[in-house]
Amino acid sequence: MITFTLSLLALVIGYLVYGKFIEKVFGPDDRVTPAISKADGVDYIVLPGWKIFMIQFLNIAGTGPIFGAIMGAKFGPAAYLWIVLGCIFAGAVHDYFSGMLSIRHDGAGLPELVGRYLGGTTKKVMLVFSVFLLMMVGAVFVYSPALILGDICGEGNTWVYIWCAIIFGYYIIATMLPVDKIIGRIYPLFAISMLFMAVALMTVLFVKWPSMPELSDGIGTMNGTPIFPALFITIACGAISGFHATQSPLMARCVKSEKMGRPIFYGSMITEGIVALIWATVSMYFFYGGAGQELLGQAPEMTLAAPKVVTVVSEGWLGLFGGILAMLGVVAAPITSGDTALRSARLIIAEFLHMEQHSIRKRLYICIPLFAATLGLLFFNIGNPDGFNVIWNYFGWANQTLAVFTLWTITVYLVQQKKPFMVTFLPALFMTVVCITFLVVSKNAFGAEMSVGYVTAVVSLVVALVWFFAWYRKNNK
Repeated sequence: MITFTLSLLALVIGYLVYGKFIEKVFGPDDRVTPAISKADGVDYIVLPGWKIFMIQFLNIAGTGPIFGAIMGAKFGPAAYLWIVLGCIFAGAVHDYFSGMLSIRHDGAGLPELVGRYLGGTTKKVMLVFSVFLLMMVGAVFVYSPALILGDICGEGNTWVYIWCAIIFGYYIIATMLPVDKIIGRIYPLFAISMLFMAVALMTVLFVKWPSMPELSDGIGTMNGTPIFPALFITIACGAISGFHATQSPLMARCVKSEKMGRPIFYGSMITEGIVALIWATVSMYFFYGGAGQELLGQAPEMTLAAPKVVTVVSEGWLGLFGGILAMLGVVAAPITSGDTALRSARLIIAEFLHMEQHSIRKRLYICIPLFAATLGLLFFNIGNPDGFNVIWNYFGWANQTLAVFTLWTITVYLVQQKKPFMVTFLPALFMTVVCITFLVVSKNAFGAEMSVGYVTAVVSLVVALVWFFAWYRKNNK
């Protein structure tokens, strides 16, 4: 618990000190934001700051800081280091700059920003890459909550299919309607529920003050899997996640003043890091500190699914109310990530096609093929017994690869603006090495031995350094 307490303090101090420094690097001013200059009553709408924060937090969080932290906790105390350092120096910086750059560029989406700083070819690659990633999120976050709700309603697949239809129907409505009609009204409530659950569990932890693995015990893995690169892919939300860069522009179109950026973008990521930290600690207590034995009546298996851990812990520690909150976490949270994912995909495609989205007819032109393609992924998910795992594994790698492109985009922007670019250059370099190495060693990709992966890591690091400084020297000339 000492490591947890110090990590919690570090995240708060990180927001107050490093967050302020990052804000100074960007330099927000009093210029008119796109929420005012491009107001259309659909996607560009001024919203109150507290509401934007809640929506942004839920947009980027979903079940990510819960499920990822539970799986990542199996790596032991190393998870603490990655959540704290990753969140302060990589994830929150990534989210802040992606949101603020969108504001500076009239609410531009991620592919547009990437194209502006990394070139037209990269823009087209990112368009396909990000839209496909967002459709994967939509498909996965229909099926996983439908399975849970279907099990509650009865045996067999009938109820699962009914819930898939209901959730997908909600996606269609939420993607099409103005942002303040559904998202602006229900998201803050779900965000408050998730935060309340996290605070309640943190209180239980401090009351129990359990004995658990600490950083002083070392950072060696506790599940036999090498920490590098798996940990940095497993814990994404809560440390750094490329998916966030597709979501920040949604709220960038609702911000009244640039000076609201630090609490909204940097602050929401730090908040997500705190949630991930709490669940990582809860999970270590569950798997290694005796809580699992206490709640289950037997030693928990390391392969126990994350949703099961959430339900058992919440019901066991918080009673009936905790069970309800757990249900919101494992059902409502993924649904609210899925609908904003498809909304973001609609806006990215519309921006590429230069198609206004004020009229319903123009929104339908994009949404009909978008929904059809997402349904195709959903049917694959349902029809293939391993469909969820296949899609989720590819999503995990694609998610962090998206963060790589975003960080390099921000780095180029900072170089061109003659600002301290090391704040994103170092995270970009690290995540580049992580993603390339994971692609080489992952069983879903090349499946090479770890020794080959380590050689790949060194080579990719050298290549990235040479490429960047060659460009930097040319740019300065």
